[in-house]
Amino acid sequence: MTYEKRETGSLIGSDKVEGTAVYGADKERIGSVERVMIDKISGKVSYAVLGFGGFLGIGDDHYPLPWQSLKYDTRLGGYVTGITNQQLTGAPKYRNESNWNWSDPSMARSVDDYYRGIPAP
Repeated sequence: MTYEKRETGSLIGSDKVEGTAVYGADKERIGSVERVMIDKISGKVSYAVLGFGGFLGIGDDHYPLPWQSLKYDTRLGGYVTGITNQQLTGAPKYRNESNWNWSDPSMARSVDDYYRGIPAP
């Protein structure tokens, strides 16, 4: 079975979100969405993991962003966040999957706490 139509109305397939550019508060590209993290119980997207730095995916840092901190901008063809490059450098991040435990509530809390004071786009 082929799933040709991955966008309809306000819905979009996760494979179309992954790889989408993310722009900072200054509308400059800061990275791209590597994956989305979906709450198993509610079915809602909780976080987008932003890939930033490195070259061709090698050496990237991974920044979990609260999903609600992103807004899709049709003019840019990507997501915009209210965070600046300077704020991103101090944000919770990990180098590889073994450095981040999504099962640990303190990890999610550190992300939520960090972004709490940053204005939405």
